[in-house]
Parts: sequence; structure tokens; C-alpha cells
Amino acid sequence: MPGNQWEHRLWAWTRPILAGWAALVTLTYAIDRLLLPWTVRLLSGGWAATAELTLDALALAATGWIVGRLNPSAPVSEALVFAATLCLRDLDPLLPINIPWLFRLAADAFHDSRYMGSLVEIAGQDIFLFGSLMVGAWLSRPLSRPVSLFDAGSEQN
Repeated sequence: MPGNQWEHRLWAWTRPILAGWAALVTLTYAIDRLLLPWTVRLLSGGWAATAELTLDALALAATGWIVGRLNPSAPVSEALVFAATLCLRDLDPLLPINIPWLFRLAADAFHDSRYMGSLVEIAGQDIFLFGSLMVGAWLSRPLSRPVSLFDAGSEQN
């Protein structure tokens, strides 16, 4: 029986990550193919990068919400584990997140200050995107039951 409990816990932590990846791939595909071209035409070409970053942040927030809802006992912790899986490799075709390259850029900026502007820009973008994921997970938390005057009276009867 202890092995079964361990398997249940492992599945409880892996299921949201797998669902998160499925949601993220689906949402970013829909954004790249459907929403982004329409948004760029609507806003004009100068806003394309801003529109793409905003839509990517919304996709990550929705993914964070899904990941958090699938593990309601620890939604933010689950989102942190999911965020760690995003840091493992270059996600450029999917999202503008590339943490290994960010570390190389930081090392280059340490040796040559000309890289500092790019480092600040890319780090700020990654913080914004990971923050969107965390906000989505935080919003997925189960709501506490509101206090009611009528429930208190029914306990006395």
C-alpha cells in the first residue's frame, strides 16, 4: 500500500505538468496561427512585438491557471515546478523563453558591458512571462467559503 500512495502522489504532481504542456502548446499554436496575425493587422506592424508578448503572457497565465487547478492543494508550488520545466531548453519556436541563453548572455555581460542592455531586456521579458504563469496559478487557488449570516443561525437549530 505505501507504494500505491507514492504512485498517487507522483501522478498528482506529474498530471498538471503534462496538462500544462498540452495547454501551452495548444494555446501558443492558436496564438501564432489565429490571434497574432489578426492582432498585428488591427494594431499595425509597429506593435507586433508588443502584441506577441502580451498574447504569450496571456497564454502562460491560462496555462498557470490550468496547472494550478489540477493541483488545488499546492497550485503555486506546482506552477513553480512547471516553470522549472520551461527553463531546461530553448523554447523559441513556442515562446520567447530561453533560460540557457540568458545565462550565457549574463556571462558575456560580465565580461563586456555592451551586452548589458540586451541582458536587462531579455531578463525583464522572462520575468514578465514567468510572472504571468505565477499569476495564473495564484488565481486558480480554491476560493474560501464566504462568511454568511444565515449559515451561523442554522447551526443553532
